[in-house]
Amino acid sequence: MDNFTEVLSAGGQGVLLVIIVLAIVMLLRTTIRAVKEYDRLVIFFIGRYRAVRGPGLTFVIPFVESAIKVDMREKIIDIPSQTAITKDNASIGIDFLVYYRITDPELSVTKVGDVVDATGKIATTTLRAVIGDIVLDDVLSRRDQINDVLRVKLDETTERWGMKITTVEIREIEPPRAIQDAMNRQMSAERERRAEVTMAEGEKQAAIERAEGSKQSAILEAEGQKQSQILKAEGEREAQLLTAEGYAKALKAIHEQARDIDNKTMALQYMEMLQKVGSSPSTKFVLPMELTSMVQNFVSTMGAGAALSHGRNGNDGADSREREPVAEAVVD
Repeated sequence: MDNFTEVLSAGGQGVLLVIIVLAIVMLLRTTIRAVKEYDRLVIFFIGRYRAVRGPGLTFVIPFVESAIKVDMREKIIDIPSQTAITKDNASIGIDFLVYYRITDPELSVTKVGDVVDATGKIATTTLRAVIGDIVLDDVLSRRDQINDVLRVKLDETTERWGMKITTVEIREIEPPRAIQDAMNRQMSAERERRAEVTMAEGEKQAAIERAEGSKQSAILEAEGQKQSQILKAEGEREAQLLTAEGYAKALKAIHEQARDIDNKTMALQYMEMLQKVGSSPSTKFVLPMELTSMVQNFVSTMGAGAALSHGRNGNDGADSREREPVAEAVVD
């Protein structure tokens, strides 16, 4: 019996020792904290805020100090689809994401009970207020502007909680079914309009190209005709120049030969011409007016020549009488 009591006493001491060791370990664990780079400890001393500690090795006094860990990394709040009514009374569903990070651990703990839950709820009310001031078409087309407005408004509210709203992103906007059908019809009509505009632009461009081709062809043809006419005119001019030069040379040669021709030669030429006219079977003759004067000159010349010849030879008889009838015959 005494031995059993001793065993129990020894076992109780062992258990007590283990309990003491565990208590010491737990106490050291709660006293010595290894705070990570992205964490901070908000320390309260007997219920009052004392300091923010970390990162690194930090000591918390047991029983009199308590610590609340705050994550300083950027995080996301996923806001589920919320029903909002636009300025033109269209009911739409919107879900979006809110990116945030804690900038002041003390305020995030002492100024609000649950900063994440509070931010999510203020985000939904802010969304409804912002959408209520915008018509449906702008909600669908101005998503980036809505994101910026939400971010600014949320940041103004959460700043007093030591939170910074970095980004707000709308993921999906779901308009009513009737509006979706109308939008689909509108998009189909818009695509058809763009197709027709594109086709018209293509036809217009083709017509312009064809007209430009015809214009260039007409220009080239006119240029060809112009060059042809120029070459033809130049050829005719060269031919006329050559012909004129030939006439000039011929006239010059005739002039050279005609300088030695006297009135007698011309008269003889007229006499030969009269002889040919007389032998013609025609009954009407056209004689130049100069013919009479030419004949008179010829007769006077011939008479002067006969007189001169008679004076030189001393023969006034027979030759003179023989030549006078000739002159008379010519005159008649």
